[in-house]
Amino acid sequence: MSGPRIFFIHATPVSMEPVARSFAQLWPEATTLDLLDESLSVDLAQLGTMTPEIYDRIDRLARHALKAGTDAILYTCSAFGDAIETTRQTIDLPVLKPNEAMFEEALESAGSLGLAATFGPSIPSMSEEFAAMAKALGDSRQLQTTLVPDAMQRLAEGDAEFHHQAVANGARELADCDTVMLAQFSMSAAKEQVQSRIGARVLTSPDSAVSKLKTLLGV
Repeated sequence: MSGPRIFFIHATPVSMEPVARSFAQLWPEATTLDLLDESLSVDLAQLGTMTPEIYDRIDRLARHALKAGTDAILYTCSAFGDAIETTRQTIDLPVLKPNEAMFEEALESAGSLGLAATFGPSIPSMSEEFAAMAKALGDSRQLQTTLVPDAMQRLAEGDAEFHHQAVANGARELADCDTVMLAQFSMSAAKEQVQSRIGARVLTSPDSAVSKLKTLLGV
């Protein structure tokens, strides 16, 4: 029996391999397909804010996946949470924001929480999303964040070793946290290096997303 058909929607190519790896390891039965519009992340970085046009482009990518036939949609770029939320209110199948599963998993744990990111524009939207989820659960914990500059660009240029070490070094800023989340999907390959530098539990978005989608699709 074949598994569900799931579309990944990416705003940067460096997110593609990490989520594919997580699904291959944790849910190989799923059929996964990629949609990429890397101009989204480029334009957001240049504009510095979400625009109606970006909201529309996020929505149109979901409509493309629906027309192609899908059981669920997973967005992988963490800077577009508000636009994804707007889109999924109009779609009657699972549409998952990049980090919500990881946030849920973190909020189920005890102690202080930290978030490391390599894409600066994602921090405000993710912090807002986390705060809303925490408030809904009656959780008053504050999220500690840190930005690891240059790492994403170096990864895009093919220097994975620099990226992983930079993320691991940057995570030291969160060494006093009990749980540390790696914000970007592209950061998940650095999990082992991060874990070797800090004593905190380390969560990644792709692994958490697999678990949540299995639950949503009744697997």
